[in-house]
Amino acid sequence: MLRIASYNVHGCVGADRRFDPARIARVLREIDADVVGVQELGSPRHRTGDAWTELAELAGYAPIPGPTRFRRGAAFGNGLLTRLPVRGHELVDLSCPRREPRGAIDATLDCRGLALRVVVTHFGLSRAERREQATRLVARIAECPATLSVLVGGFNEWFIGSALLGRLCAALGREVAVPSFPAPLPLFALDRIWIRPGSALERVTAHRSRTARVASDHLPVVADVRLP
Repeated sequence: MLRIASYNVHGCVGADRRFDPARIARVLREIDADVVGVQELGSPRHRTGDAWTELAELAGYAPIPGPTRFRRGAAFGNGLLTRLPVRGHELVDLSCPRREPRGAIDATLDCRGLALRVVVTHFGLSRAERREQATRLVARIAECPATLSVLVGGFNEWFIGSALLGRLCAALGREVAVPSFPAPLPLFALDRIWIRPGSALERVTAHRSRTARVASDHLPVVADVRLP
């Protein structure tokens, strides 16, 4: 079995408005995932100025940074935290004109000799922007199919039966939507995980520990995957 998670950490600022990377790391240790896709990571307040390395060291992972923009001199964006060896990775620009910069990390990991492709992203806030970003990602993933592919991230889409979610499901297989936002009382499934082939997906849950409910405004979403 393989455990994969997606976690929007909200800049490591919790519901109590406290900046606390160590608390985010505690949640990650509770989950005990092999691979974690992280969104909204980065702040000038990180002790090293490198939010990816700091969080990875606190939680026991190797980091792949995927910054999409800079604010007050600090990088901000996506990240991939992994306990598996990294074969390679690319940063993908998903930005749309006149919108906030967005991107994805497209990484290949070595999972006991199996090439595991993991894509981490965070879609934009407008519907047209999300459609364009989904089109680009689906095309990219289809270009180089892998035995096991995973797409994780924040998709800012919660309407059941939406065309965007349907398109991702058609291209990447089934997904199980679990509410993850807002963390204290989750109502919306903003954070999702797709596994291809869908038959490898065992279960998807939102991690609802006491610490997770206050560490960020999103709960982590966790998938257990059976390796081919």
